Amino acid sequence: MGNSVAYPVHRTTDPAEAYAKARLLCGLLARRYEEVRVGAELSTVEDVRRMVALLPDAVYEHTDMRTHPETGETLYFGADVRTATDAELAAELPLDFTYTELPAAVAEEEFVRAVGTGPASIGWEGCWPDEPELGSYASPKYDGVQLILNSDECEWSRQVSGVHTVYVHVTKFGDPGRAERLAAAIGGSVLGEPERGC
Repeated sequence: MGNSVAYPVHRTTDPAEAYAKARLLCGLLARRYEEVRVGAELSTVEDVRRMVALLPDAVYEHTDMRTHPETGETLYFGADVRTATDAELAAELPLDFTYTELPAAVAEEEFVRAVGTGPASIGWEGCWPDEPELGSYASPKYDGVQLILNSDECEWSRQVSGVHTVYVHVTKFGDPGRAERLAAAIGGSVLGEPERGC
């Protein structure tokens, strides 16, 4: 979604409800691209095991940069998450990953259920319909919907377990009128200040 402007339009403690609202918004896109982007921060061995069962080929990395205590060289996560022992994984936590295209064999609902208490994201890109009478036009590079699990900010750098937020992304300049109309279409309203999209 590039560096769009993102508006929070729904927040709940129920991840299934948040997912359902996000999918309703996806249905309002004039065109939706096939790619579904996902990512998550995994803070427990159980989180890693659930995600690896869904996405064994994703690239898993340390959440924070690590350096060798003596040489200062960057340390990269090199274990095979599919075969690592629980003890090996526990020593490497937290891990994260981003996946630019959720495989067709993996249902989005499965991803939502697999997320633990760490922040996670599902992003759908596309184009909102042109509304020339309201001065709103599609912005194919920036339009879309994003579900953030366990965080109340678009870039999901702050973990808030049990809080799930739905965002609409609209242009790189913002369009508060469109955001309000989209929020109203799912029975809500814009919940705060616009944020920088990721």
